[in-house]
Amino acid sequence: MRGLGFAALALLMLAAPAGAHHSHASLNMDDVRTYSGVVTRYSWTMPHVFLKVRGPDENGDLVEYSIELQHPPAMAKVGWSKTSWRPGDRITWEGPHDHDPERHYTGLTWAERGDGQRFNFDEKAEGAILPSTDFTGLWKRSDVGGFKPHYQPPEGWPLTPRGQALVDGFDEDQNPMVRCGNPGPPKSMIVPYPVMITRPDESTIVFERELMEELRVVHLDRGHPPGDPSVLGHSVGWFEGDALVVETTNFVADAWGTHTGIDSSEQKHLVERFTLSDDGLYLHAEITVTDPVYLAGPVTFTHRWTKLADREVIQAPCTMEAAQLYLEAGYGERRE
Repeated sequence: MRGLGFAALALLMLAAPAGAHHSHASLNMDDVRTYSGVVTRYSWTMPHVFLKVRGPDENGDLVEYSIELQHPPAMAKVGWSKTSWRPGDRITWEGPHDHDPERHYTGLTWAERGDGQRFNFDEKAEGAILPSTDFTGLWKRSDVGGFKPHYQPPEGWPLTPRGQALVDGFDEDQNPMVRCGNPGPPKSMIVPYPVMITRPDESTIVFERELMEELRVVHLDRGHPPGDPSVLGHSVGWFEGDALVVETTNFVADAWGTHTGIDSSEQKHLVERFTLSDDGLYLHAEITVTDPVYLAGPVTFTHRWTKLADREVIQAPCTMEAAQLYLEAGYGERRE
């Protein structure tokens, strides 16, 4: 897949069926145009980065275009940053136009600023990927071995009538993350964003999820008193041989807090068992979740992360403006 290059991958992602993800299904991949104008807004935000540009349409009338990109880490990987554009910058860009000729929404395959700075989608070289010996480092979900994005509720889980009703009425528009809500674990552990694991002292392990500012703290002192209930809960951990075992309780009710499309209650109980591969380049997890409100019995599933080159974690605020653009952009046909 790397041979396709980021731009081609991005276009494939944009063309994905709307039912599979919040894609840019309204974009016409057979109608790629070159545009120009002046940047009125550049938002380095979640769920996706976007540009607003005032410029002429095909008839020469001044309009405001919306250009939606990928989330900040994906854009940083190809050399963009939160300071790449400022209001007033001249911009020329190429991208597919919306199927609706009256809708001023486009994708982007390249852009050039008025000072000549060109922004392509070529991945930048990363540093060396160093193996981990103690679970620390930057990790991202491994797509090798069947660990794919979770765009639909899991199949075959034992559900209570309340849990089954959620699955029967599932729609990805219900995703709390596109309304700036961040579910807690285990859902937060299986999202595609990288997670940084650190051990600031002998009694603490910290999970910092990229684009989610809340820190998940695991206390190796099993007697550490819990704080107020929260979506992250209260986590205590211990080692069994080479495995790190984490038990989490003290939750609040949480939309999609269990998995895609499945909420969780205050009674959720979570046990995770983390192990490193022999080469230190993969992190495996066996996750068991119990919640009598939504699950008819305990459920155990697995997940895996691959090691990334260590770097600073990228954080960016989520705004409802960006979330609304994300929700609406790919669904022109569905709104008709």
